[in-house]
Amino acid sequence: MDVVNALSPVLAQASTGGPSLAYLIGLLIAGIAFLLVLILALRIQAFIALIMASIFVAIGSVYTPGMPEESRLSFPQIGQTIIDGMGSALGFIATIIGLGAIFGALLEHSGGAKSLARTLLKFFGEKRASWAMLVTGFIISIPVFFDVGLVIVAPLLFALSKSTKKSLLCFGLPLIAGMGVTHAFVPPTPGPVAVAQFLDVSLGHVILYGVIVGIPTAIIAGPLLGTFFANRLYIEVPKIIEEQQEAVEHDEGSLPSFGLIALIIGLPIVLILSGTLVEQSIASGLDKAAIQAQAQAAMSPDLSGQALQEAMAKEVAGIRKVELKSALSSAPFPLQFLYFLGHPVIALLVATLMALYFLGTRRGVSKDVLVELSTRALGPAGIIILITGAGGVFKQVLGASGISDALKTLFEGSGVPPLVLAYIFALLVRVAQGSATVAMMTAAGLMTGIVQGMGLSQPQLALIVIAIAAGATTLSHVNDSGFWMVSRYLGMTEKQTLKTWTVMSTVISLVGFALAWLLSLFV
Repeated sequence: MDVVNALSPVLAQASTGGPSLAYLIGLLIAGIAFLLVLILALRIQAFIALIMASIFVAIGSVYTPGMPEESRLSFPQIGQTIIDGMGSALGFIATIIGLGAIFGALLEHSGGAKSLARTLLKFFGEKRASWAMLVTGFIISIPVFFDVGLVIVAPLLFALSKSTKKSLLCFGLPLIAGMGVTHAFVPPTPGPVAVAQFLDVSLGHVILYGVIVGIPTAIIAGPLLGTFFANRLYIEVPKIIEEQQEAVEHDEGSLPSFGLIALIIGLPIVLILSGTLVEQSIASGLDKAAIQAQAQAAMSPDLSGQALQEAMAKEVAGIRKVELKSALSSAPFPLQFLYFLGHPVIALLVATLMALYFLGTRRGVSKDVLVELSTRALGPAGIIILITGAGGVFKQVLGASGISDALKTLFEGSGVPPLVLAYIFALLVRVAQGSATVAMMTAAGLMTGIVQGMGLSQPQLALIVIAIAAGATTLSHVNDSGFWMVSRYLGMTEKQTLKTWTVMSTVISLVGFALAWLLSLFV
């Protein structure tokens, strides 16, 4: 599909859609430009920058020409809009990120990540160590942040490189490919969790399609592309980093078992997917004809065409949600209990409590140390939570100002699928300012208004989440903190990192998006 040709009707619509449409689209462009100036030129922290950009857009929307006064934001409403956006974003997301951070800290402290890596290495053997590192990265990055995972497994990478006399890239690139894919595509990592919340799609569907897309993406970007780079670039173990790592090495005999670690990491994913299956099973038994008739009866006779279709889709979704809630409440108790355990908050809480006991208390870790570990883990998590909340503010302002509706009007009839728009939005913000989290939040805010009323299914929405994650992964370069982590721990110069990791992150983005687009043809 030629995206340039597809966008030409969009540009025409912007110029002929009236002063209100043109003004709001111009305001959106100015708001994103203002956000980039704050982050890149003025070096203002992303949380503050997102709030300031939201206020900038809100103030600008007060003066929207051609819009009825009652439909516009007013100055007294701006403060409450910010609070509403922050609150609606964080009610679910903050809990998930907080629990996930504690879970990851316990996994790191106990040596569980190293146990996982060493067991997989023994299983695959030294000749296929790159595949062991790929699987290690893919699994570890589910509960552990990208940079933390790299630090934890770095000593094992160094040992492999020394014993085999191979380039550190043989093992390091597959590891970071696995971590990069999971961190972007598979909840409960913060990015896809937040985007799923914004687009109102269940985490079970995002996990399912994230894994389906992520596995082949990781294989292509990891062992295959990584081996290509390693054969052309020999990198020795960086001496300074190696010395720093020696002080924190665990005694191999004290590491928790592989089975325990796999159980604790896999449990929340299995529970969430089980809850999704219960919901889908009960939803399939709903009387679709009755829901459709009820929605039809609620339609205004004045509606027609596109407006009627959108109103109908919203009404059907609302009635279906009420009917599903009632059906779940009257389901047999075992199904109700499984659905309860499958809620992401409950599933992750269960896994975190298991980690506290089996990786902490049972291994002789004192209660004071566990409290300190948990508290310390919430520090970096707090930054992500606040940025996510600020992304919620931006989304709320886009809706309240009428920009979301303007975007939807702009792209109606353009022929550009929402999946492609989601990818482009995230890609542009990512390349410009570097932060994948900010790129995901911005793209999710832009897409919220576009997908509303389209009647998209949960699988279709889940693939849009994957497309946003793919776009936010592309072209990691000097404005991305992950770029410098990879450069430092794999001992590469900036030029070498651009030739390897930057290319790899772009391949992850392109392959991930291509697979999501392919799946969208069948769901």
